[in-house]
Amino acid sequence: MKVLHFFKTYWPDTFGGVERTIHAIAQSTARHGIETEVLSLSRIPGENTRAFDGHMARKAKLDFELASTGFSREVFREFRALAKNADLIHYHFPWPFMDIVHFHARHGKPTVVTYHSDIVKQKLILPLYRPLMLRFLKDVDAIVATSPDYLKSSPVLRALGGKSTIIPIGIDETAYPTPTEADNSWCQAAVAEPFVLFVGVLRYYKGLDVLIEAADRIRCKIVIAGSGPIEESLKLQAKTLRRNNVMFLGEVTEQHKMALLRNCLGFVFPSNQRSEAYGLSLVEAAMCGKPMISCEIGTGTSYVNKAGETGLVVPSSNPAHLAEAINQIVDSPVEAANWGQAARDRYIRLFTADRMGRAYADLYRQLDSGRR
Repeated sequence: MKVLHFFKTYWPDTFGGVERTIHAIAQSTARHGIETEVLSLSRIPGENTRAFDGHMARKAKLDFELASTGFSREVFREFRALAKNADLIHYHFPWPFMDIVHFHARHGKPTVVTYHSDIVKQKLILPLYRPLMLRFLKDVDAIVATSPDYLKSSPVLRALGGKSTIIPIGIDETAYPTPTEADNSWCQAAVAEPFVLFVGVLRYYKGLDVLIEAADRIRCKIVIAGSGPIEESLKLQAKTLRRNNVMFLGEVTEQHKMALLRNCLGFVFPSNQRSEAYGLSLVEAAMCGKPMISCEIGTGTSYVNKAGETGLVVPSSNPAHLAEAINQIVDSPVEAANWGQAARDRYIRLFTADRMGRAYADLYRQLDSGRR
């Protein structure tokens, strides 16, 4: 069975959360006889169209971007040609231009949408887009929410009634490197003291400014691994406030990331806006058996990190509560270890790539047989 994934961007142009999810779906469904192609936009489509881990990443020319939405004239032709040869189309929401391409193509193939997030940042244009958005979501055959929490809290998904199913995003442990002795030595040299860890792209909704604000009350090092658009402002905040226990490592290799995860006291994920719909980094921490701290924002973060079972969930944007939770992990190692073991058990039960791939393959075949 041939499936065409369609999203505004993909590797090698970018490899953020949605792109990583598409990759994980492609990898995990391949074991169930699914052949994947991914179509996205690129400023250099000829150079960036290539095979990637057993599937094709195809590109159409990106003409311009407006309000985080990529536009392309060429993609209409590319999408129509690829859709003709596919058995099913898998869309990834949100991307308003995708809705236009869908209706223009009239491909007649079964369709599924993975609903990654409500539109949060572009609230001013949402009233203009809403009619097209609802028409698109009502037209597709199935909608996948990535957690029951997001399904309950999203006004858009609630309005669509029983059309949605839930398939949590899973990751494949075998795809991650095992830290070597050299990797562990690097970690111990880079961070000589006990530490909690954040890993991810440094974006406005990650709540890292709140974590830095809380740092003077936290009794361990805080390691921030990753880069992003607010990196310099966060470093300036830490310097201005003299938060000397905050350490920025920048981008790290996968080997070093795994060493950090294996050696940290716990994982802190202070995202404080609904733009953080799930949190793959939380799943990685759970896979590594680490206790987690996250904020209650009504999204999938509180599904991955179950309060009181796999760690602590605190009110968002509250430095005092965040510091108290981190100190609880520092001061209660036995309790923290129990949370970490429960996180590992929850990963095995709910968040493996194999479980996700099997669920998507079953959905694909159900939609395909229903259309036939």
